[in-house]
Amino acid sequence: MSIPIFKPVTHVIFGLDGTLLDTERIHRKMFTRIVNGYGKVFPDDLRLQVLGKQEMDTANYIIKTLQLNLTHEELLQKFRDEEKKLLKNARLMYGVEDLLEHFHRQKIPMAVATSSSEESFRLKTAHLKDIFSVFHHVVTGSSDPEVINGKPAPDIFKVCASRFPGNPMSSEFLVFDDSPNGVTAALAAGMQVVMIPDPILTVWHNMSSSNATYVLNSFEDFRPEMFSLPPYFVSS
Repeated sequence: MSIPIFKPVTHVIFGLDGTLLDTERIHRKMFTRIVNGYGKVFPDDLRLQVLGKQEMDTANYIIKTLQLNLTHEELLQKFRDEEKKLLKNARLMYGVEDLLEHFHRQKIPMAVATSSSEESFRLKTAHLKDIFSVFHHVVTGSSDPEVINGKPAPDIFKVCASRFPGNPMSSEFLVFDDSPNGVTAALAAGMQVVMIPDPILTVWHNMSSSNATYVLNSFEDFRPEMFSLPPYFVSS
């Protein structure tokens, strides 16, 4: 069966939560538990709206939308407390490890661009150091002073791209992300983006089609040759 062919790329950037790590179910559970304590519910459409945003933006949006009687710092602290209990053993998304190993063998430069803080990133990946060692660098949007605006602004992807040697052009990048905010940010940065929406966010299926370059159900469905990257059967 023929596959679609897109513009060639040389570098790859991955989101973290819901893209590399299977954490969206846990995040939804955490937010639900917190807001339930204030007599509120946490609907899927709200989770979708804050997906990919920086931590401060997420807290402010949730407080405003649900009219919670607490400060953003109080909400973030509750969130961090829940993270420490639930996310220290986060698992990789299905099919991710094979793709990372393939890109690493083929010497494809890779990085991570996450809206998480550095503290949160370290917590979620401490047990996966060998796997995350394949990345040239990691940009943590909620901690990095160069990332002024969070997704859906393109800042995080532009900063991430600038930290590769050789000054590659934005058109040479392929982004993997699970969120509409991430897709919008990547496109605004001038990059192609493969979206792998999280199946737990059922509201996604009621939305209009994504503007992503390509949409997949899982990493197992991805074919590198679609973007002129070495196919799986090529030896290094």
